[in-house]
Amino acid sequence: MNIADHEPVVAFTLARYPRQESVRALAHLGLDRWPLAHTPGLQFWRLLGVGQGCVFDPHADLQRYALFTIWRSLEDLRRFESTSAVMRRIYQRSEESWTVHMLPVSWHGKWGGHDPLQRFVAAPPPQTDPWIILTRATIRPGRVQAFLQAVPAVAEQLLQQQTLLHSVGVGEAPLFYQATLSIWSTLPPMKQFAYGPTAHADVIRRTRNEQWYKEEMFARFRPLASYGTWDGIDPLGTRPEYNAGCIKRQ
Repeated sequence: MNIADHEPVVAFTLARYPRQESVRALAHLGLDRWPLAHTPGLQFWRLLGVGQGCVFDPHADLQRYALFTIWRSLEDLRRFESTSAVMRRIYQRSEESWTVHMLPVSWHGKWGGHDPLQRFVAAPPPQTDPWIILTRATIRPGRVQAFLQAVPAVAEQLLQQQTLLHSVGVGEAPLFYQATLSIWSTLPPMKQFAYGPTAHADVIRRTRNEQWYKEEMFARFRPLASYGTWDGIDPLGTRPEYNAGCIKRQ
């Protein structure tokens, strides 16, 4: 599926820096806020820290950094990727980086008090291409301990899913603002993992009954294009063996 240059689009970038650059990379979670706030066409953005491994982890990976953005148009996004100091630094200083352009197919919830995708018309679902899933939540302080206790069982089951191509845990701040971006080769196994008789389904039930989240958002995306590498591969440009990148990082 192609879109016109004037149509809105979503992007996600994940970068990994050399160990000696980790402190500088962490500093840019603050320093990049000003240039992003003054970027033409950028309608919503979040600078994100990254957890260790492939799923949520309360321990930060100081070598990795992520950026989630929503754009007025594909033209604006391309201009940012080719001319901005933020992206130039990522290209020049990171050991590797991966970027995906995508369109929302379905979504619900809020991020930062509003729906950042409200101006989109839902894209048709992919027929053969992978799906990208974003889940994020603001965890109530009094529910953090319950959340942390529930994570290991869900993470273990997630990494066992044979149609999971890759995933990463990200967050705006340790513990309280968490998200996961995952890539699936097909949708039905993802639905079974999320809503079937699994640890994840039990967590969903508990989040409702015990009111774990102050705010949450769930979105399914159709990828349009990707470039760069994530753990040595482009998970959308190739069809790696089951979870190859995640296994390599363990």
